[in-house]
Amino acid sequence: MNSIKKSASIFLLALAGSLTGIGVFNYFSSPKSQFGMHTNSSPAARLVGLNANGTVNTDFSIPAEATIPTVVNVKTKMTPQNNFGNQYMDPFGFFFGQPNRPQNMPQQEGSGSGVIISNDGYIVTNNHVIDNADNIEVTMDNKKSYTAKLIGTDPSTDLALLKIDAKNLPFIAYGNSDDVKIGQWVLAVGNPFNLTSTVTAGIVSAKARNINILPEQKFPIESFIQTDAAVNPGNSGGALVNTNGELIGINSAIASNTGSYAGYSFAIPVNIVKKVVSDLAEYGTVQRGFIGVSIRDLDDEFVKENKLNSLQGVYVNGLTKNGAAESSGIKIGDIITKINGVDIKSTPELQEQVGRYKPGDKLLVTVLRDDKEEKLNVVLRNKEGNTEIVKNDIVSVLGATLQPIDQAEMRKLRIASGVKVKDLESGKIKEAGIKEGFIITSIDNKAVETTDDVINYLKQNKAGVLVEGVYANGMRAYYGFRM
Repeated sequence: MNSIKKSASIFLLALAGSLTGIGVFNYFSSPKSQFGMHTNSSPAARLVGLNANGTVNTDFSIPAEATIPTVVNVKTKMTPQNNFGNQYMDPFGFFFGQPNRPQNMPQQEGSGSGVIISNDGYIVTNNHVIDNADNIEVTMDNKKSYTAKLIGTDPSTDLALLKIDAKNLPFIAYGNSDDVKIGQWVLAVGNPFNLTSTVTAGIVSAKARNINILPEQKFPIESFIQTDAAVNPGNSGGALVNTNGELIGINSAIASNTGSYAGYSFAIPVNIVKKVVSDLAEYGTVQRGFIGVSIRDLDDEFVKENKLNSLQGVYVNGLTKNGAAESSGIKIGDIITKINGVDIKSTPELQEQVGRYKPGDKLLVTVLRDDKEEKLNVVLRNKEGNTEIVKNDIVSVLGATLQPIDQAEMRKLRIASGVKVKDLESGKIKEAGIKEGFIITSIDNKAVETTDDVINYLKQNKAGVLVEGVYANGMRAYYGFRM
């Protein structure tokens, strides 16, 4: 398992197999390659969910047969890491003039599932399935294998986009997760451990579930579809489909004490998936729009304490200074009840709705203020506070801010130069095991004096470098680093 989180005495497990474990318009608007937008692309898409006598059709053979060819096995290989998060390096290499010579350690392997979303080889899976992978191999249901290229990742939603060099592939049709109803039948389809596809059936148990499996992310979006369809290790990244064979979610986690299925599984809604993969394909990174509010859910006790008259919506208890919400006129104490006409009853529902849009998009936000309904236009902004497109440059890939250090700090630590790691988020720096506050003094024995030095050295050698530096307590550290 790649991640284990404990909540209310239940382990929430990301399901990447054990370690030993609307499209881009200009390019994807072609009817043959658009990301799963053909509702008539398979026989299952023409199914009606009721029999002729009006009873529910529980023969799932047609949607299963249509979905199985679109679900693949994803096998990963990665360089093992030691307890400090560094790549294994020869401990004596430094003394013999070869500080960046890796030890000959066996690679770790992982396995999960993925879903083909275009006929020219785009595949969506979970970020945790391919996280830190050096090599990604995709095997189709027909046993044909391909080496996959990683197009981009979004740890905040636990999604990743892959691409294989192939044409005329079967691909799944997108459904609409907004139309999913509690109690409706769904199928979970995976391709675990390359043992051919598995199909299980269940019903939707709940929507907009926040299960707190992404606590390390600064801006996580958790609004899962909960089902009782049996899902087990290796099915991460597989398809959750309706009885029409349409993709309504990507299976991502289970609630379990043992690591095996115990009654609950969770899938990322397809309407979030569509936005994320479209951005990754076009920009290489997700264009996330921020509304700029701090919110909390309403409950009976809070409503009584604050003398409110509604339990519907989410309560605004903070605003980002000069953020999108404040600039639009939203105030602390407002209750957000709708986004673009869609009812908002919880924090995950708000996150899901806002997460579908990019900086610069305008939302119609309905709020209750003094028991009166008001409608406000909110223009979303990026994390920098403007509406510009975020480029997938090397700085964003690093996942941290790098800042110069002053002379006093250099004298205290007895170093001649360096740059400090600040505002650490998910990215290559964190993956290498580097902690916030670390001062990078050299890369491959080349002195680092400015932020540009770090970027240039990493651009020059993406195969791997040795990063040397020091922490504020004087402890020196070395990290193997690969872009």
